[in-house]
Amino acid sequence: MKNLLIIALGGAVGSILRYLGQVFISKLATFTYPMGTFLVNLVGCFIIGLLYGLSNKYSWLTIEWRLLLITGFCGGFTTFSSFSYESLSLIKEGNVLYFLLYTLLSLSLGLLATFGGTSLIR
Repeated sequence: MKNLLIIALGGAVGSILRYLGQVFISKLATFTYPMGTFLVNLVGCFIIGLLYGLSNKYSWLTIEWRLLLITGFCGGFTTFSSFSYESLSLIKEGNVLYFLLYTLLSLSLGLLATFGGTSLIR
């Protein structure tokens, strides 16, 4: 139960910061391209990379801190960061076929599922 609360706290903070970041960026970028989401995803990918690097290098980043910052905060801030890290992990492990399947299927089936969900509501 403690771990779920830690994740929930990190997720709440990440979600709020994602929203605020997207609103702020959207006010600066007045064109149609979803710049807010794009930049939040890039920042989230950078943050999760830093955190995973720190967790592999230093022992002070305990499981609780990883749950708070990586699973909770980064997961709430952007799931794209998790997708990006997992994709990179597959490449590092030499699983190129799984990397290709994971990235191509995630993108294509994700778009298809979103289209299907919105189509059902129309």
